[in-house]
Parts: sequence; structure tokens; C-alpha cells
Amino acid sequence: MASIEEKVEGLLANKIESIGYELYDVEYAKEGKNYFLRIFIDKPNGINLEDCEKVNNEIVDILDEADYIKEQYFLEVSSPGVERVLRKDKHLQENLGIEVEIKLFRKDEKGNKEYRGVLKSFNQDEIILDDGITLERKNIALIKTIYNW
Repeated sequence: MASIEEKVEGLLANKIESIGYELYDVEYAKEGKNYFLRIFIDKPNGINLEDCEKVNNEIVDILDEADYIKEQYFLEVSSPGVERVLRKDKHLQENLGIEVEIKLFRKDEKGNKEYRGVLKSFNQDEIILDDGITLERKNIALIKTIYNW
């Protein structure tokens, strides 16, 4: 059974692309007592508030009609940001050779819970950094790019 995130992505991807944007990611989360559906969009020159508003206006009726989410939720349309969360293989592939920060759910056998390094490669089970560090994907809580200011 597809998750809400997968259903929403399938529902909206073509529409968002047809108006000139990439659907970067979809996140459905409960925070406190509230639910949030976050739609992350991108385009080559970056995203501004008008872009978010345009996409919001194009997708809100589609989401209401599909009625995938039974709970009341807040819809947020935004950019994935400069430091991007890498949740999908597609994101990892696009960021090979880029510096990343990785946070683990629990300390590993070396006693570390965080790593920084250049993303060298990945497969279904592991993420490999340039310094030879290999991390099990099932133990990874977060991977994001690092922007050096």
C-alpha cells in the first residue's frame, strides 16, 4: 500500500512539472496535535514566495478532490532550501561528490552519532563517504547537504 506521501507525489508531479517546477519531495508529518503536508518544489534559478503561491493555488483543489488525507492538515509549499535533506536515491545520486552531514538514530560501534564528509557512493543498504566511512542506511535518521557560508 502506498503511503500518503507517495500518493500525493504521484497525484501532483505532472501538474507541478507542467507549470515549470520540479517536485523535489513530499512530506506528511504530525507535529504536536497538527498535521502538515509539505510540498517541496524547485527550479534552476531557485524558488521565491510567488512560486510557492502559484504552486499552492494550482494544487489545493486537486488535493481536496483526491481526499487522500482524512485528518485536517496544513498545506505548506516551499523550497527544499540551500541545505537539502536527501531522502530519496534520486537526491543522493544528484549530490554525489557533495559534502553532507549524516545523523544516526543511535551511536554506532565507534561511538559516533554524526558524520560529515563527501558523499562518495550509496546502495540499497549503505552510504559511503569519501574517507572510507560506510554507514548502514537503516541507522540513518537524516542526511543533508552542507552549504559552507
